[in-house]
Amino acid sequence: MICGVDEAGKGSVLGPMVVAAVCVKDEKSLADLGLKDSKLLSEKERERLYPLIRRRCKIATVKLDAQDIDRVRLEMTMNAAVAKAHAAVITKLSPSCAFVDACDVNIFRYAEMVRSHLEKPCEIVSEHHADEKFFVVSAASIIAKVTRDRAIRTLAKKYGEIGSGYPSDPITIRYLSGYIDEHRVPPPIARRSWKTVGALIAKRSQKCLGDFS
Repeated sequence: MICGVDEAGKGSVLGPMVVAAVCVKDEKSLADLGLKDSKLLSEKERERLYPLIRRRCKIATVKLDAQDIDRVRLEMTMNAAVAKAHAAVITKLSPSCAFVDACDVNIFRYAEMVRSHLEKPCEIVSEHHADEKFFVVSAASIIAKVTRDRAIRTLAKKYGEIGSGYPSDPITIRYLSGYIDEHRVPPPIARRSWKTVGALIAKRSQKCLGDFS
């Protein structure tokens, strides 16, 4: 058995990061689906492919919410945290070989990072842009992206319009800034260890000091 591993939401300031692994006997069994890196597909196409992948493959996912990520980052870098999560989904499926989308400039170092957390022996093939090179990683990318997008929609029902959760999204920044202005602290779904959050808190503090000057 081989598997592909990828994540969605690594750089998000709001909401979870989802890591997914997809396991198959042979990559050829996915060749007819027209799989691509999830970022190259529309939301409608990802949702169409999601159940097809689940029917053909064994799936494992790990979700780290904002508070989980803040806690983990007290002990390790974000790349190390992703490697540990990659190892966790690989361990769930016990493949003989796993293709992973490298989260480090050094693909060999990243492979060793993942391997160091495995409970069982497994060959790790670490590549940059693996989600564009291997069907199994493209499939994992789609599973991770759809799972995270659904989680973001669920959070939006509770917290209001939060956008995509990424720092580059003006809707996300507007939500974060408004929440911090009103409550003086970030929302529970925010990654407090992110520079984006720290900058908005500092901006609010300067604004408050300006009110007294």
